[in-house]
Amino acid sequence: MHADRPPRRTVAVLAGLSCLFLPLLAQIPKASAASEADGPEAGSLSTATVAAGPGAMAAAPYEYLGWGNPQKPTDVMAATGVKWFTLAFILSDGTCNPKWDGDRALTGGSDQAAIDSIRAAGGDIVVSAGGWSGNKLGEKCSSASALAGAYQKVINAYHLRALDIDIEDTEFSKATVRQRVVDALKIVKAKNPGIVTYVTMGTTPTGPDANGKDLIKRGAAAGLDNDGWVIMPFDFGGHTGTMGAATVGALDGLKAAVKSAYGYSDDAAYRHIGVSSMNGKTDESDETVTTTDFRTILGYAQQHHIARYAFWSVNRDRACGSGGDADACSGVSQSPYDFTKIVVQYQG
Repeated sequence: MHADRPPRRTVAVLAGLSCLFLPLLAQIPKASAASEADGPEAGSLSTATVAAGPGAMAAAPYEYLGWGNPQKPTDVMAATGVKWFTLAFILSDGTCNPKWDGDRALTGGSDQAAIDSIRAAGGDIVVSAGGWSGNKLGEKCSSASALAGAYQKVINAYHLRALDIDIEDTEFSKATVRQRVVDALKIVKAKNPGIVTYVTMGTTPTGPDANGKDLIKRGAAAGLDNDGWVIMPFDFGGHTGTMGAATVGALDGLKAAVKSAYGYSDDAAYRHIGVSSMNGKTDESDETVTTTDFRTILGYAQQHHIARYAFWSVNRDRACGSGGDADACSGVSQSPYDFTKIVVQYQG
């Protein structure tokens, strides 16, 4: 784990979407225009330029613009056809106030410039709050209403259509904070009709652990109509078989947990789960996620019409050079964007 930057978004690292997409085109949301925080600095959104293809939002790989020698998003779009990115991470600045990495302003900087370039090229973004490292809004905001207000600042800044809460580490392990996140998201859903929300968490090879199951149950008990409960199936700390097979097992366990908590049908449960994998070598010596594994996950996603297929990360979707930073390359032999080109095939 790097103290000054998020690791690879998994709870196990100590060193390191009502039915969504039916089809998705009918549910590409529009954030509320009623917020007092909207202003001249807020990110602009042209409905004429936003990707609106069926399921386009379902395939939104993570890109981290703070480190890992990030590629220009528009270059990735041109090379792969991907239209949506999940940009990470929004953190607390030490108070109940959101900033990129906890220190870069939401508007007026390089992050907004990247978002504007994506939209100008016909794409759009999901913004992710959380991750492993740094100060988490779920902990720094003392109430659900305050936390919802922090999320709202991000939504307003970019007129977001989708928000991802990557809940990890102490934000995930504390029951009071899990409840606060659930309650805050319920407020966000009420104030921003149609916005898509994802909650992303770590997992075991058989599905969410006790904290993950509790989080889902709390969501159901609160009446949170969350669009996608998403797992990160890597850094297991032990698994059998291929990483593709282990991911399928974890997704089956997630589906069972969501079905049980919400009382969904099988089909509805599948449509409310998602996956965020990792490409190449993970933080565990016995884990290498190959393009074959990604195709296995793609097959599962296509069969069951899950809510989301993402991965960590675009930064790593290239082979390593001599002395290459593992945060900027996959650690396996590949051509640029081999993993992104598989994920972008998923259309909900």
